Amino acid sequence: MKKVLVCLAALALATAAFAQPSPELNETHGHSMAVQGWARPGGGGASNLSYHGGPVIHSAKVVMIFWGTFPSGYTTAIQNFRNQFGLTPEFNTITQYSDGGGNIQPTNLASGTPDYFDPSTPPTNVTDAIVQSEVLKYLNLGNAFDNSTIYEVFIPSGSYSSSGTSTSCGGPNLSYCAYHGNFSNGGRDIKYSIQPWAGCSGCSSFGNTTLDQDHFVCHETREAVTDPDLNAWYDRRGNEADDKCAWTPSPFIGTGGFGYQYEWSNAASGCVATTP
Repeated sequence: MKKVLVCLAALALATAAFAQPSPELNETHGHSMAVQGWARPGGGGASNLSYHGGPVIHSAKVVMIFWGTFPSGYTTAIQNFRNQFGLTPEFNTITQYSDGGGNIQPTNLASGTPDYFDPSTPPTNVTDAIVQSEVLKYLNLGNAFDNSTIYEVFIPSGSYSSSGTSTSCGGPNLSYCAYHGNFSNGGRDIKYSIQPWAGCSGCSSFGNTTLDQDHFVCHETREAVTDPDLNAWYDRRGNEADDKCAWTPSPFIGTGGFGYQYEWSNAASGCVATTP
C-alpha cells in the first residue's frame, strides 16, 4: 500500500486539478498532496485528526538512498536536514500523537543503518515497484531491517516517479511531488518514500531545489511517522496531518535555515509552524 504526497502544480493547472482527483485517491484513505493546483489545504476543514487503531513510529529513523548522480553538495545538504529534523520544534508537533504503545518521541533520525549511494543510473520512469526494488536492494546488501526506519529513495533530474498515470516533476502528467507508503516482504513491514527531483515550478515554493526537497522530506517523514501503515492518524476525509496544511500556509524557512511546511496540530485545532 502507498500514500501519495502531491505538491502544488502551477496555478494554470488549478481548474483541471480540482476537477479530476488523482488516481492515488482510490488506493488508500488519503489523498495526494497535490502539485500546486491540486492541493486541498485544510483537509477535513477544521476537523481534527482521528485515531484509527494502527501503529505510529515511536522513535523513528530515516535512511536516505541516493540513486544516481546529483549536483555537488546536494546530498550532504539533504542529509544535514535529516540529521537535525527529529529534534526540532517542527518535528515536535507530532509528539502529541500516539497509539497503544505510547506517544511519538523526538529522535535522532540519523541513528539507523548507513545511508546508501547507489551509483547506477535509475530508469527514466521510476515506477512504484521499482522504488520498492531499490529499497530491497539496500536491505539485501546486508543492512539490517528496522521496523522503525523509513527508507527514503531520492532520484535525480534525469528520472521521474510514476504512480499509475500520474507522475512527478519531469514526467508527462505532473500530479505529485513525493509520496510515502509501506509494503510487506518476508514478514517485514517496510516503510518507504520516493523523493523525486523537485526542480519544476509545480513543486517549487522556495525557488531552490534543495529547500524544496527539505519541504517534501519534512512532509513525508512526519506522515510516515504518524500514519506508517495508513491506518493510524487521519481526518474524516482521509487527509493525514501534513496534507491538511499542504501549501497553505506557505512553506517556510525554519530551524537550521532549512525548508519546512506547517503541520496540523489537534491540540491547536489548526496548522502550526512549531511546537516548543
